Amino acid sequence: MKIFYNSSMPRSGSTLLQNILGQNPDFYVTPTSGLLELIYGAKYNYANSPEFKAQDKALMAKAFTNFCREGIKGYFSAITDKENIIDKSRGWGINYDFINTIFPNAKIVCIVRDLRDVLASMEKNFRKSNVLGINPILNNQEMKGTTIFKRVNVWVNSQPVGLALERISDMIKMGHAKNVLFVKYEDLLTKPNEVMKTIYNHFELPYYQHDWENIPQITEEDDTVYGAYGDHKIQEKLGTLKHNYNEVLGVDVSNYIKNNFKWYFDYFKY
Repeated sequence: MKIFYNSSMPRSGSTLLQNILGQNPDFYVTPTSGLLELIYGAKYNYANSPEFKAQDKALMAKAFTNFCREGIKGYFSAITDKENIIDKSRGWGINYDFINTIFPNAKIVCIVRDLRDVLASMEKNFRKSNVLGINPILNNQEMKGTTIFKRVNVWVNSQPVGLALERISDMIKMGHAKNVLFVKYEDLLTKPNEVMKTIYNHFELPYYQHDWENIPQITEEDDTVYGAYGDHKIQEKLGTLKHNYNEVLGVDVSNYIKNNFKWYFDYFKY
């Protein structure tokens, strides 16, 4: 069993990547996964329980690492007998040191996207949900979320977009970024064979020729659980690249995003 990790930006094609890889009969691909949440819970109890603190630290660290390793293996063994697994959760990248301790030479891929397009996608989902008046970001009485500018500032300072940005920034500063394969969503759409060959090379696996005209949705999840921004449906054909952030957000807000997140645009060369 080989386990790989998809730790991508929101609204950037992570579900698309999962379903592309799912064409390969040797891959089991997850929807948005709760596996890391199980590990988070175990880490918290290991770090805070007096029973562990009272014992030999080196021995307990060894035991806990093995607990996580075998637990992850057992988790997937109950789900699939396929050789390769890719688990999708935005938190894997920032936890590189830990997962690399459990599974040395951990392979993580992170899809990024022009941040203006990410936020334009959030805005489009807001507008769709707000037709029915079910969007919690909007409060007219308190004048919260009442303009595009205000909504953008909420999203870049909260989950999922703000947290993802913080994590990527921290990964870069801590030197973990060199251990993660960053892929541009725009490149996945415009040169898919080249991008997928890079991903397979990163995984140290032979290349599988994918069908860009027929990408069936393999992953299933109830998007109502995620509220207004739950949207994990993909098109069955690889889409074309479109930049519509100026139309959706306006030029002023688009420029504001680029100026205030210069580090992101510079690092990923947008």
